[in-house]
Amino acid sequence: MKAKYDFSKGERGKFYNPKAVFNLPIYLEKDVDNFIRKLADEKGKDPETLVNELLRGNIQLIQSIQ
Repeated sequence: MKAKYDFSKGERGKFYNPKAVFNLPIYLEKDVDNFIRKLADEKGKDPETLVNELLRGNIQLIQSIQ
């Protein structure tokens, strides 16, 4: 690294996007990941789609109880 950097020509907020959406990664434990991958293969879906479907089902169940 340099001892000093010149930011005098820098532009504040040049890459800022207030509408940006960030998707946080979710890490599954190995046994859960294996189960989801196997089930997704059996159903011919990708694991992300299957996890979203399962979570949506849980959300609906929770909302119906409340």
